[in-house]
Formats: sequence, C-alpha cells, structure tokens
Amino acid sequence: MTIQMQVHTRDSPDYRDSGLEFPADFIIGAATAAYQIEGATTADGRGASIWDTFSATPGKVVNGDTGAVADDHYNRLEADLDLMAELGLEAYRFSISWPRIQPTGSGAVNQAGIDFYSRLVDGLLARGIRPIATLYHWDLPQTLEDAGGWTNRETALRFAGYARHVAEALGDRVAVWTTLNEPWCSAFLGYGSGSHAPGRTDGAAALAAMHHLNLAHGLAVRVLREVVPRAQVSVTLNFHVVRGHDDASGDAVRRIDALANRSFTQPMLHGGYPADLIEDTAAVTDWSFVLPGDIEIIHQPLDFLGVNYYSTTRVRAWDGVSPREHADGHKNAGGSAWPGSESVEFVRQDGPYTSMGWNIAPDGLEQLLLRLSAENPGLPLAITENGAAFEDEVADGRVRDEERTDYLRRHFTAAHRAMQQGVDLRGYLVWSLLDNFEWGYGYSRRFGIVFVDYDTQERTIKDSGRWVARLIERHAIPE
Repeated sequence: MTIQMQVHTRDSPDYRDSGLEFPADFIIGAATAAYQIEGATTADGRGASIWDTFSATPGKVVNGDTGAVADDHYNRLEADLDLMAELGLEAYRFSISWPRIQPTGSGAVNQAGIDFYSRLVDGLLARGIRPIATLYHWDLPQTLEDAGGWTNRETALRFAGYARHVAEALGDRVAVWTTLNEPWCSAFLGYGSGSHAPGRTDGAAALAAMHHLNLAHGLAVRVLREVVPRAQVSVTLNFHVVRGHDDASGDAVRRIDALANRSFTQPMLHGGYPADLIEDTAAVTDWSFVLPGDIEIIHQPLDFLGVNYYSTTRVRAWDGVSPREHADGHKNAGGSAWPGSESVEFVRQDGPYTSMGWNIAPDGLEQLLLRLSAENPGLPLAITENGAAFEDEVADGRVRDEERTDYLRRHFTAAHRAMQQGVDLRGYLVWSLLDNFEWGYGYSRRFGIVFVDYDTQERTIKDSGRWVARLIERHAIPE
C-alpha cells in the first residue's frame, strides 16, 4: 500500500498560524467506526451484525454497497497505524465490533476478535497515540436483533456482559472509554424511520429502544468503573442544535429538542426523563418499559461528555394540511423518527451545504458547547466527531479539498471561541480518519481526511489531513 503525503516546512506559506492556540493538554485526533472501515465481516469467527443484514437487503443502501470490505482496515492495521503516526494524531477513537467479540451477542468470547483489538491498542500506544475505545457504534449482533434488538430489555443486559469482556481484555491499556455512540441514531433511525439498521418503522419501538440504550449505557458505566476503576468513562451523543423558523416555532423546537437531546441528557446526566417528552409521546407509548430502579442505573457519573456536531436543524409548526417542505439529511428523516411530533415540519436551511445536504454552521457548534457547559457545570466536554463530506478526487497525487479544510478551520475556531468563554473543552476528534462506508449512503460520500481508493485500497492524505497534522504539531489553528 502506498501512502502519499506532501511535506511542508514550518516556514511554508501554507502553514501560517492564525494565532488561535489550544492548551498543550488539549487532545487532537481522529475517529472511525468498526463497520465503516474494518471489512473482514466473516473473518476469524466474527458473527453477523444488523448492518451486515441491512446493507445486504436490496434498496437499503446506495448502489447496494456493504461493509464487507470497506477500507480493509482489519487486514491493513499496521499500515493504517503508521498513517496515524504520520499525521501526528494525539488520540484515535475507534469502535469495537460486538459481533467480532461475541458472534451472537452473548456466550463465549471470540479470542481472535479480542486479539485484533489488542494489536490495535498496542500499536497505538507504541506510536504514542492515545486509544479511545467506543463499545457500541451501531453494529448489534443479528442474533440479538432476532430476539427483539434494542426493544428487548435483555439486550441491555447482554451489553453489560459484553462490556465486561472487553474491559477485562483491554482495560490495562485503554484509559478512555465511550459506552455508546449516537444512541439517537440507533433508536430513532433504526427503529423509527427505518433509514438505518435494523430498518424498523415503529415509533413505540423507537422509544423503547431509546430507553434500553440508556439502560445499557448505565450498566456499562458500572462495569467499567468496577473493572477499570482508573479509566475515564463517557458517552457520545449527536446533539441537534434546533432553531425555530419563525416566531411561532417555539413548541416545534421544544418537541424536537426533547426527542433529540433531552431524551438522553436528562436521564443520563440529571436523573429522569423530561416530563414534556412523556406527555408528547403519551399517544405513542405508555412508557411501561421504564422499570423501578432504571433511572438510578442510567444516571451514572461521567468523566466527560462526548459531543458530535455536524450542522443545525430548523423546524416550524406544521398545520397538517399544507405540503411539507423538504429538508435534506439523515438527521431530518421523517415518519416515526420523531414520535409525538407529527405537528413539526423540518425546514431546509440556507447554504452552503456539504455533499450530505447539511448546512455549514460553525456558530451552531459554539452555541451547543455553551449550552452544554451551562446545563452541566463541572462536566468536561470533548468533541468526539466533527467533519464534512465533499466531492474529492486525486489529481497529480494530491487531494485539494479546500472546502473541508475551510470547514474544519471554521469549526475549530468556533470551539476556540467557546473555550475563551469558559467552556471546559478537553479535545477535538475529526470525523473521519478515512473515507469509509457512510451507512445508508454507502461509498457515495467521503468524510475522510485521508482519501481511500476503494478499488486498490490506496490511501492518499488530503490537504485537509495535512492541515490537521499542522494543527496538531503547533496546537495553533493554521490559516
């Protein structure tokens, strides 16, 4: 495999610093997810996941793409680790494939799976890169889905058992853990809109899945505290920065904020579900899936909160009669993704846009960080995903992705502004290290700071990747 990278000196005009510096202990790195990059979906005892099943179902993923090969990271681990070192990453956030550890979601551990992640962790540490392990990034073992998936309370209990196995195997070397990545997507896109695996379309099921994911989080935190008492433990949520389209949009904003944000932050961080969420969804579910003691389990102390941010969301009240305005992007998927909010319309926002159709709004990140800091005093924050998809191509051995570089510059600057206003922000992980399988979009969208030729698996560091390397080297935002 060839890795191409243009080298610039510190005096290069491409490397002028903006003067906006981050503290020396501010961690800058990149993130990926197992199903999106690993491939090798049937190798070495790995079981089937819901994304294997979903992507193999005709019509579910653009071009019929699957994660069967992806970036072939499973077989190219050492070269990809060298690539991370060449970029100078200070941290690498990866996810662990549950069916690679427990092929059916319970029972005996697949040692080959443990060995792979052990090699990954050792390789990171050997290169001076901090491992950040995410236990769940959407690849539920298919066997558990066959038994009800996240609508079944038993799945949360099985997750706690899986967390124990992983913590016992890697906890001596991994000091930072994330329980769940974007449980909103797992619950509401997976069981509500059906746009993500497992592809179910039932608002009541989405709400039950939401609760059982919250429960799984709390159980896993307890396990991690027991097995790895010195570790830092977090959860990563994809926050919706919800804005009203007009003066009459207040109730629409409140409803979506309850479903998208407070359905997770309130039980996890404050010890209870929002009363307005329960009232809004009373016609959808009776909430009988919440059992005595659940809230106490969910409400666990965290060392920091992971924040994923890409764009803002604009809503207004809908009269139920006039045609709905179309709003692009998977975050705005309609139908049962928003149970109890049938009176809300998602409005397309002003551009510019990424190739996902998401608006570019760095001020939304600043607004979000300030809100989370105010609502959760004393809880540090970390940006665990931020990035953008654009149309990229290799020309003369180089990927000139000016739009992505500009996107990252503006969002790092927004984060810096928030820190100047008192936000305790500890780090920033760019999404994504590599172009990869972008879920329902297959390989038609590229988020990486490294270009991947899917035919040859050749990696080419994009100009945005060189920009990130410079940022890490100097801890100052390059112009």
